[in-house]
Amino acid sequence: MKLRNLSLKNWMNFQSIKSVTLEDQVFVIGPNASGKSNFLDALRFLRDVARPAGVKPAGGGLQMAVGDRGGLSKLRCVNARKDTEVLLEVVVEDLPCELLWTYRLGFKGEGRANNRFLITREEVLHGESSLLQRPDDPDREDRERLTQTFLEQVNANAKFRKLAHFFSEITYLHLVPQLLKFGDLISGNVLDQDPFGQGFLQRIAAAGEQTRNARLRRIQAALEKVVPQFKELRFRRDEITGSPHIEANFAHWRPAGAWQRESQFSDGTLRLIGLLWALMEGTSLLLLEEPELSLNEEIVSRLPRLIRQIQKHSKNTRQVIVTTHSESLLSDPSIGSEAVVRFEPSQEGTEVALPTEQEEIMLRSGLPVGQVLLPATTPQKIGQLEFGLG
Repeated sequence: MKLRNLSLKNWMNFQSIKSVTLEDQVFVIGPNASGKSNFLDALRFLRDVARPAGVKPAGGGLQMAVGDRGGLSKLRCVNARKDTEVLLEVVVEDLPCELLWTYRLGFKGEGRANNRFLITREEVLHGESSLLQRPDDPDREDRERLTQTFLEQVNANAKFRKLAHFFSEITYLHLVPQLLKFGDLISGNVLDQDPFGQGFLQRIAAAGEQTRNARLRRIQAALEKVVPQFKELRFRRDEITGSPHIEANFAHWRPAGAWQRESQFSDGTLRLIGLLWALMEGTSLLLLEEPELSLNEEIVSRLPRLIRQIQKHSKNTRQVIVTTHSESLLSDPSIGSEAVVRFEPSQEGTEVALPTEQEEIMLRSGLPVGQVLLPATTPQKIGQLEFGLG
């Protein structure tokens, strides 16, 4: 299944964006604080809603998904006025079937002392067939029903459980190398869904040995080309504690080389390993936050090609949505403007900015999208940036 369209109303930065088209590879660009991360979070929100409430450690549901984001007041767009309903609408392509799934979820505050949030609409379409329309008569008779979506209820989503599974399997990664390097010192709890890669080593350990070794061999082949003196990558458990580790062998004056653990890797090496592993880890929609961080510009310029190669050799092409500020990442000539979603902040909330006529001419002339579309995301007063200590 592939996400093909996303519409948002009163969601964080977005007062209203309609039918954002999403390709197999999507690159989200825009100025700082324009809503790139919040755009991804709309999809993470649907993932959290789709997880059945009360089931640990993957518990979710509507009330928890909103609560985890600080409540409705933190989630709702500040530009919402008379119409305060938060609405998400997604269109999902069901391959190889040609029928599309459409899911709409709207909710707002109850307006009473306990200030819960209630569903204002929940709708599911499969092609032209309507599988769900809420609120219905039982909802109107018992408002408690409106505190839960049917999406999160296994006894209510049988007709569209395939869609619920699609949402619940969405993966997000913004790997923070320091959480791996200093994991033994931090010793903190891994956040639900592990968005920052703190439990990355445990995920490697959980893979079957044959699968794990095959993935590490592919990552090793990539690292041999970009990391100086790199020779070999392997998985090991600590002999005393049993904790999982990855180790790399580097060419050294000693004949056998020098082995290092992940705590000694560079930030860029760890991020690249995490990125490549995530791309091979599953077939669900993958959300990547600024994968260019800590990486050499030449490596960054080849990431779209790496993603395509992994997609091409997978049984089910994995859809990937990436936020980025990097011109190098968008220098790949195969990336067309249709694969780029550009955000533009305004007084009425962030909007999707289409290429201007001049930009279209430049793109048709063969210039890469990074060179053409990114300059418009640069702050207009960047030349005046200073501390003002004079």
